[in-house]
Amino acid sequence: MLAGPGVGDLLRRAARRFPDRPAIRSGTVELGYAELDRLADRCAAALARSLGTHGKVLALTLTLDHWFAVAFFGAIRSGNIPALVNPLLREEALANLVRACGAEAAIVAPGVRDRLPTLATIVTTDELGELIDGAEGPPPHLVPAPGDVACLQFTSGTTGAPKTVQLTHRNVTVNAAQTARAHRVTGDSVVFDNLPTFHLMHLTVATAAGARLVLWPGGDPAEAMAAAARHGATHFYSLPVRLGRLASDPRLPDLSVPTLTAVLSGGSPLPALTAETLGARFGVPVAQGYGLQETSPSTHFDDLDAPRPGSCGHPLAGTECRVVRLDDGQVAPAGALGEIQVRGPQVMKGYLGADEGAHLTADGWFATGDVGHLAQDGRLTLVDRIKDVFKHDNWLVAPSEIERVLRRHPDVADCLVVDYPDDLSGAVPYGLVVPEGEDPDPAELAAYVAARLPYYQHLHHLRFVADIPRSATGKPQRRELRDQARSRPSPVPPSPPSPSDAPGAANAGSR
Repeated sequence: MLAGPGVGDLLRRAARRFPDRPAIRSGTVELGYAELDRLADRCAAALARSLGTHGKVLALTLTLDHWFAVAFFGAIRSGNIPALVNPLLREEALANLVRACGAEAAIVAPGVRDRLPTLATIVTTDELGELIDGAEGPPPHLVPAPGDVACLQFTSGTTGAPKTVQLTHRNVTVNAAQTARAHRVTGDSVVFDNLPTFHLMHLTVATAAGARLVLWPGGDPAEAMAAAARHGATHFYSLPVRLGRLASDPRLPDLSVPTLTAVLSGGSPLPALTAETLGARFGVPVAQGYGLQETSPSTHFDDLDAPRPGSCGHPLAGTECRVVRLDDGQVAPAGALGEIQVRGPQVMKGYLGADEGAHLTADGWFATGDVGHLAQDGRLTLVDRIKDVFKHDNWLVAPSEIERVLRRHPDVADCLVVDYPDDLSGAVPYGLVVPEGEDPDPAELAAYVAARLPYYQHLHHLRFVADIPRSATGKPQRRELRDQARSRPSPVPPSPPSPSDAPGAANAGSR
């Protein structure tokens, strides 16, 4: 499972070693490694004929099906650069990303064509088979350098305009090997992917290991787990929001997956209660990792032998991590909140259009923009984005810490906490709650939080809402909800808490 010189070699090596082994299953379509390799070569030949072999950008705006694998490996083998664009985006966002990466052509899901701006070439997956069948001649014989750009991805844009991330062949191949090792994915594994769109990591990890990858985009988590049982899944990948729904689904007691060895989560923090509930039901570790588009994406993963709910685990092999204080940038002691910084071979080449190395500190650390803390044993706990934390009486408040407590109350189905300006304290916590039952008492919910957290994390305002808007990957639309909260003070604010317990709060936060 050693990293090869190019991303295209991940598939080529797997096809040589396991030609007849199932590589990818999507609906009723199943491709073996040799067949997937052949299709990728034919796709490369067709793309080279139409685009050349000189690094043009090709947008891949595809859903969770086998054509993604064919188009991704085909684009790379053609000498061009795939840019992975979320097919769920609307017209304006799609146009912005296509312009940002300089795409000249696109391979898209059928329903996406009308949402894309005019490009020289747009091929739908319905047409891709014909394009491949009509390809003439062998694919280009190219040997990329490890530092050459392999693909482009985009940051989420939750704290600003999305940035275009340049990942090299070394970034992607090394991270595939790092992640396969941490997740214990081998050639005997059946990786079940229950996501709304394709995440590159699952394709590269499965291919690096020679595992079978099953794609299941359906949003019903109980049906997905039942399908995982039918396919003999060993690894079940999903989003925290979907796993949370599964943990509270009345069908959960009837579900069983005897082949399962792990449930794996990423994209946003996994609530500890969700991990505990699913772990108890299936008798396997329920673990989460940490990473970013800028890190190919993985930097951390929890220990499958002894997972710790709420933790992202230790750094992957060859990866370093530190937490620095937000005020002066000095390395923070264990347990103290600060910005997470990482260093390793999976850190991107840089943002498109930026000076090389501009994303790194002078000594080579990548500043993630995320807030967390490290335990004495080096385990990482992710808390929030820097732009989401705020100060109350000069105490650092992480909204997700309040949300974790509030979500445990039986009358709370979902929640979000944002900052609300305050003349005396700077800002105070404002809670938005989706109620589980009828007419819960806001003061009682505020008291529940107050009994479990230091004074600066107490709720000063609380409003009931019908739902918490989230992105396709489960991330809450925090900026939009913060703006709404600031324009509408809570109709029934709980009594402002007293700072009388402030001296005892010093261990719970960081100034």
